[in-house]
Amino acid sequence: MLMQQLLNGIVVGSVYGVFALGFTLIFGVNHIMNMAHGAVFMWGAFAGLYAVTMLDVGFPGALLFGAVGGGLLSVLLDWVAFRPLRKRGASDFSAIVSSIGANLILLSLAQQLTQTRVMRFPFDTFPIKVYTIFGLRIQLLQLVIVGLVILMVLGLVWYLYRTSYGRQIRAVAFSEQTSRLLGINPVAINFQVFFISGALAGIAGVLIGLVFNSVHFMMGEPLLLRGFVVIILGGLGSIPGALIAGLLIGIVQTMTVAYISAGMADAIVFSLLFLVLLFRPKGLLGGASAAVRVNRQ
Repeated sequence: MLMQQLLNGIVVGSVYGVFALGFTLIFGVNHIMNMAHGAVFMWGAFAGLYAVTMLDVGFPGALLFGAVGGGLLSVLLDWVAFRPLRKRGASDFSAIVSSIGANLILLSLAQQLTQTRVMRFPFDTFPIKVYTIFGLRIQLLQLVIVGLVILMVLGLVWYLYRTSYGRQIRAVAFSEQTSRLLGINPVAINFQVFFISGALAGIAGVLIGLVFNSVHFMMGEPLLLRGFVVIILGGLGSIPGALIAGLLIGIVQTMTVAYISAGMADAIVFSLLFLVLLFRPKGLLGGASAAVRVNRQ
């Protein structure tokens, strides 16, 4: 029973980590807390769901449509809610308020379009196969989710550190003005950053929709709160920290629901955050180990 719940926690935590990766990528580069990231996650899930139900594209197509839909919506958010503020040199608080407004608009649109219904993926979207290994019941979907998360994390790290575009992203994260002097176009870089962030959120939305077989207009709000906890716990701007913290939060939440009470899950998660920050104010991997934000000491 314990190992089974641990496995479930790793699967859920992996998706939390992917969601938080996009969250922390935007913060690491643009220093913005994008409070509309949960809405992007939700719309990505709907994009994948409608692709399956209306276009009959299957699981790979759902991931593709979720990624593209989330990526394009995230870019649109940047152009409407954040870019005008950056051009005017507005404060970070203004960006947070702008993102909250954008989040409310996206939630209202989804609520009207779906009429607050809970929608579900067709049962044949992903094959239901269960394997028994050392007494553990492991679903094929769980294996695929963990594999996809590993590939996405490795791909993102490779992109940031092994490509010229990744070096440009890290240069803009260090200083947008300095990057301009080096011939880097921050507008193009921000397009990449927001698209990647939204794509990760969209994929996470499709995966969560399949795991719980539930897609609705409020599904991103609880995850946004947990994503906020994840990036603080892992260290602001740290990609490996976001993944580790996501796994930790997923395991703690699953164990709490299984052995204590579902109503205590958030209380214990925030208590864990409080205890960690008492001893590690910058988070588990904050400061010099941050993978996006460049060490400026």
